[in-house]
Amino acid sequence: MKTGPVFQIVGAAVAVLVFCSCEEIPPYGTGPWPHAAPAGWWNDEGASGSPKIVVNVGEQKAYFYKGKRLVGESTVSTGKPGFSTPPGHYTVLSKDVDHVSTVFGDYVDDYGNVVRSNIDARKDSRPPGTHFDGARMPYAMFFRSGYAMHQGYVPPFAASHGCIRLPRGMARPFFENASVGTPVTVKE
Repeated sequence: MKTGPVFQIVGAAVAVLVFCSCEEIPPYGTGPWPHAAPAGWWNDEGASGSPKIVVNVGEQKAYFYKGKRLVGESTVSTGKPGFSTPPGHYTVLSKDVDHVSTVFGDYVDDYGNVVRSNIDARKDSRPPGTHFDGARMPYAMFFRSGYAMHQGYVPPFAASHGCIRLPRGMARPFFENASVGTPVTVKE
């Protein structure tokens, strides 16, 4: 069967979509950019000692220590201008593996279509015929009221509403190895 140029283009586009949607690509890429930084690494084999997390906002990196040994490093996305992640010394106050935000999310209609995205329910009025759908924040570790480290979208720049977003593949080891009371230091 002979195919025309339209079928060849559609076929190539489908091949690209299938290839790009493959779960084998993460955790190394953090976004659709070819220059995206690696998500990070984790190696705690033989490590012992108390856990500690250090976040460097300027580098957009998080570091996980067991005792004095660095066992994990991850790219992060911290608070964008106007929503900065507060520097300071904190501890993990609480953890929620399946957290859903009650503040940030989308307004969606009854069919599940997003009418307004990336809203702050405290400030953005709800369009008629919609309801609030809270943002999913898996592996959430709250370190200050309203601020958490959690899995989320990690572009290569600060983009959150103040939380520290970790990429898929890195949020889980940080979550599983930090207990309530783990020190969290946020540096500028």
